Amino acid sequence: MNRTGEQCDLPSRKSRFFQSDNYWYYNTREGVAIGPFDTLSEAETGVSDFIDFIMHAEPSVSETLAKYAQHAA
Repeated sequence: MNRTGEQCDLPSRKSRFFQSDNYWYYNTREGVAIGPFDTLSEAETGVSDFIDFIMHAEPSVSETLAKYAQHAA
């Protein structure tokens, strides 16, 4: 099933969460790593909060995040 805004074939989906140096992080759709979190559960809560924030934010917030992701890559 395509996500909102996806018009093409489904991209490969991999785990959004990863661990580095005993801390947990999650990746946004734009490829930005967010963290650190002490536990996977905290990272899962963090991604839920992030998605809620983005869904209710001004369009410029997601545009800024996408620009940041391009510069970080």
